Amino acid sequence: MRIDLTGKTALVTGSSQGIGLAVATGLAGAGARVVLSGRDEGRLAAAAAGIAGREGVPQDGVRWVAADIVTDHGHARLVGEVPDVDVLVNNLGVFGAADPLAIGDEEWRRYFEVNVLTAVRLTRHYLPGMTGRGWGRVLYTSSDSAVVTPAEMIHYGVTKTALLGVHRGFAKAAAGTGVTVNSVLAGPTHTGGVEDFVRELVPGDLPWEEAQQRFMVEHRPQSLLQRLIEPEEIANMVCYLASPLASATTGAAVRVDGGYVDAILP
Repeated sequence: MRIDLTGKTALVTGSSQGIGLAVATGLAGAGARVVLSGRDEGRLAAAAAGIAGREGVPQDGVRWVAADIVTDHGHARLVGEVPDVDVLVNNLGVFGAADPLAIGDEEWRRYFEVNVLTAVRLTRHYLPGMTGRGWGRVLYTSSDSAVVTPAEMIHYGVTKTALLGVHRGFAKAAAGTGVTVNSVLAGPTHTGGVEDFVRELVPGDLPWEEAQQRFMVEHRPQSLLQRLIEPEEIANMVCYLASPLASATTGAAVRVDGGYVDAILP
């Protein structure tokens, strides 16, 4: 199977690093014109430079918009510079460990603003154009934590659960239009942020491979993969779902979790 997104424009939020950058790289390699989104212009420029020139990337295949899309001003700036897209990947998110009883209202609100409402606002903006053209893809980066809520970050898990309801509802709103709306349930993934997270939970100055193994054994023992997932492994699924090949998959929560969720169905 060959994923071909030639002529399509894709917006990936939170794409200066980690899963978002891997997704943007994969989409650009499939021929899409990719727009990176984040707050740090320097990181975005570096990310864009890393994508440009790769095999399959169009000459005008990557650009970026630096804006804090959690704010009204930042959202307006992004949609003003990128008024229409064919593929929307809602990847922006925050996470971190916290005592469940110590998470205050403001932190709960912040997690919902970043992890849920930014995605809702962008979907609300871009979905009508997609349905009007009869083709489009809306994707959300969810998590195994949506189904198996971790005790050390219930605020994160709950927001990822909310995204499953969001994607299912918008999939129904797009029914019969040629537009698909899906979530990807990403398992424990090897990113810079997760490395920091692992170091928080695994005491001592252990070599990374040993710290990772101990983290999986002690904190994610359900994983059948028994290692962290690489961002490119998540990106492969996102690129497939963004392509014409996935035309019959919509309203779905597709797992790339290394077998972490102990269930036959999502």
